Order: sequence, then structure tokens, then C-alpha cells
Amino acid sequence: MEKYIGKSVYKGTAIGPVRVLKKTESLVKRKHIDDVEAEVDRLDKAKTLTYDQLGTLYEKALQEVGETNAAIFEVHQMMLEDDDYQDSIRGMIQNEEVNAEYAVAVTGDNFSKMFASMEDEYMQARAVDVKDISNRLISNLCGDEQFDWDAMEPSIIVADDLTPSETVQMDKSKILAFVTVHGSTNSHTAILARMMNIPALVSVPLDLERMQNGTQVLVDGKEACFYVNPDDSMINLAREKQKQEAEQRQLLANYKGKASITKSGRKIHVYANIGNVSDVAYVMENDAEGIGLFRSEFLYLGRTSLPDETEQFHAYRQVLQMMAGKKVIIRTLDIGADKNVDYLGFDHEDNPAMGYRAIRICLEQKDVFKTQLRALLRAAKYGNLSIMYPMITSVDEVLRIYEIVDEVKQELEQENIPYEMPEQGIMIETPAAVMISEELAEHVDFFSIGTNDLTQYTLAIDRQNSRLDRFYNPHHEAILRMIQMTIDGAHKHGKWVGICGELGADLSFTERFVQMGIDELSVAPSMVLGIRSKICEME
Repeated sequence: MEKYIGKSVYKGTAIGPVRVLKKTESLVKRKHIDDVEAEVDRLDKAKTLTYDQLGTLYEKALQEVGETNAAIFEVHQMMLEDDDYQDSIRGMIQNEEVNAEYAVAVTGDNFSKMFASMEDEYMQARAVDVKDISNRLISNLCGDEQFDWDAMEPSIIVADDLTPSETVQMDKSKILAFVTVHGSTNSHTAILARMMNIPALVSVPLDLERMQNGTQVLVDGKEACFYVNPDDSMINLAREKQKQEAEQRQLLANYKGKASITKSGRKIHVYANIGNVSDVAYVMENDAEGIGLFRSEFLYLGRTSLPDETEQFHAYRQVLQMMAGKKVIIRTLDIGADKNVDYLGFDHEDNPAMGYRAIRICLEQKDVFKTQLRALLRAAKYGNLSIMYPMITSVDEVLRIYEIVDEVKQELEQENIPYEMPEQGIMIETPAAVMISEELAEHVDFFSIGTNDLTQYTLAIDRQNSRLDRFYNPHHEAILRMIQMTIDGAHKHGKWVGICGELGADLSFTERFVQMGIDELSVAPSMVLGIRSKICEME
């Protein structure tokens, strides 16, 4: 038995086989080949495998996110079989007597540059698609292992680290726990684990090359321990812990259907944070009163081009319809920092957390912003929608947003497209927004405090840097005073204010937040009943 100590980001116990996610990058070198026919045959076999993989991805996406979102994989299949693309690869193999990997890499680069240079925006977007197809084809030629979620049994996922775009593509029903070698306790892996109510550890010093798939492992989230090949006594103890955890969940289940009201009659709204449409199941399972944060950027991650208006409209409408009149607060696109999308071609930034991100991108790239706003206003007719704008630092930004919203309304009216104007609020996640909260409250309908970024910017600590975890203190008195200042600023103008950051789920602060005057707490779905029980027990 081997024991490793890490940092716990979500407590709980898990026992099961390990599944290692390794990032493989195929290094393509030019090689001379003697048997041209054999090389073309090898290309054809890899092409068939690639086509079948894309078909499997299409069927999976069709079930999970609908036909509109799944269509990208059909496009990839058509591009893979394009005569010009295939003829170019075959021509290089036959005329230059080079290996198929090199021919695919060169052809992929040439076609990608060709698409990128076109004036038509749709054709420009295909540049990333052809690059993605070529990489998949090269991976199959090299014999790289393709991860098959359908064939995998429920497992404990071990990786060097996980990006938001990687986690969004996972089959969450197959995950028993997360364990990463790197990563921060404030990472998106941690957020996903809390949403799914599964144990997770980061900063576990594992040698992934030595880790064999299928090995029995044990995760103890409470003690932040990871065991490889645990003995029978450890497994029995872990099963006893799992039994106790199940009993605790059963006790919390008694709060389903109850209102989140203190003994003195104070009502606090307890909502849930989600990242995509399928997460609504967690919201319902845990009886949240609404959705306080729908991270719409996850619609943009794990893909090769921007989601269009129709795709976004269908996603927003589906969530609103499923929530059946309960409040749904959708945050507009919040990419940048640790959430990157390669297809937008952003330059490297030395300090991305303070760089080109969130509302700054939307105000500069109006076409991207207006596409999302059109989808949101159209979807608002199907439920109780509120829109929330991230990373606001000034009143001028709010006024500029409203100008763009007005342009969208006028366009929809001219096109005779039905829409509804929803409630509009902002994220309070910078010290600047806190200091002018009274002025901001005059122009918006509500505030939602993003404590993750507010802590980062107030303490001048990169929350993604695991070396700084011991300095990252969301309980710092400065943070709590800023929360109080924000609540006071909102209430002075009759506006409601909530918390949607991770601090909102901290049970040790629930009572203090209520005493401060908070109106709403939006937390990971798995934390909803715990927060509700705490509120109901308060005087």
C-alpha cells in the first residue's frame, strides 16, 4: 500500500479503480517511406477510425446537448472526407514519398491558413476545425490511445491537472473522485467536484507514468489522503465512512421541500451554481430554489468555434423551461484568465487574471456580445430569467452595456422576433466595484458578490497558484468588510444582493452573512441542503 498526502477541495470517501488521463502530444517528423501503397492504406484506416470516432461524439452530444450543438461533429466528418483535403494528403505521400503523419500535418496547416485568410467569417471559423480534424487524424496514425468514456467503468480520475475545457467534456456519471498532481483548491476542477458532490484532491505528488489503469485506489477527502492498493482494513474503514456520509445526506434530505427561513422568519433565497444544461439535474436533485449562477462560458469551451445565436437560445430556453418559473441568473460570457478559447486567437498575457477577460472582451467584440444578448432576450420569454454581467469596475461600463442591449432590442423588434427584457444585475468581484457600490446600485437591479475573484484581487493573490494556497484567505476581515459595504450599498437603493462565490457555501459563515443582511446565497448544488439546514436552525 502506498499513501500520498495532497490538499482536499471536497471532502468525502471514494473507493474504486483508477483511470489516468494523460495529455499526449504527437511529435510529427518527416520520414522517407519506401512502400507508398502501404502508407496510403495506413492513412485510409486512420481516416475510417477518425470518422467513426466523430460519429460516436455526434451521437453522445445529440443525447446530452441536442442536435444544434452536436452538428459540429457532422461538419468535421464532412471536412475529413473533403476531396481536396484528402487528395492533398495522398499527393504528398505519393509524390514526395513521405510518411502519412507529416503529410496530414502539412496539409492541415496549409488548409487552416487558407481558411483563416478568407473574408467570410464562417469560412474563417473553419480554420480551427480543419486543424482539429488533422490533429485527431495524426493521433490515430500514431496509435495514441483515445479516451472512451462510454467503455469506462466508474473510476477515480487521476491527472496532472484538468482545464475547464477538459472537464466540460467528461461523462460525469463515470467519475467517483478527482485527484490531480497540480491545481489549486480554487480551480474549476474543485468547483466541478463540489457541484457533483464527489471527493477531490489536488497537489498530490504522484508519478503518473507509474500509475496503472484499473489499480484499486482510495480517496479520503477529509484527511486529504490518496491510497494506492489499500489493504482490507483501510477499505473496511473507508466503507464505514461512506456509510456515515450516506446517513448525513439522508438527514439533509429531510430539508427538501422546506423554505430557507430562520426561526425568526427571515427568508434567505438559496440557489445553485451550474456550468451547463445537464447540471440542472443536480439543481433539482438537491431542491435548490433557483439558479443563482449559470456560467454561460462553458457553452464556449471544449469546442472549435463560437456557439451561434440559435445554439445559445436553445440552451438558455431549455434551462428556463426545466426550472419552470424559478429564477435563473445567467452570467454573460466570462472567458479569459484560466478559461481560454483558442479559436478567438487571444495573445499571451503575463497576467491574464487582470487582463483581457469577461466584460472587457464583450465590450470590445460587440458581435460576440450581441449574439449572446439576442439569445438571452429571446429565451427570457420562456421563464424567470435574470442577466448578470461580470468584472464590472465602473458605472460607464454599465451604461455602455445598456446601449448595446438597446441596440439588440431594436434589432429584434425590426426583425419581428419575440423577446422579453429581463432583470439585469452585475457581479461585484473587484475592490473598485465595492467602493462605488452605492453608485452602481442606482443603475442595476441586483448585485451578486463573486468572492473568489474579490478575494484574489483584494489580497493580490493568484487563486490558481497552488504555492499561494496558505496565503489565500477568503475569511480575511477585509473581504468580510467589503461584503458588508456591498450589501449596504445595494440596500440603500432598494436592490437585493447575493453571494455566488465559494465563500457562500462556507457553513461557518452562514449566520454572519444573514446578520449582514444578505438576501441570497448561490452555492454548488451539493451544498444547498446544508446551507438550508443552517438557516432553518438560526434564531
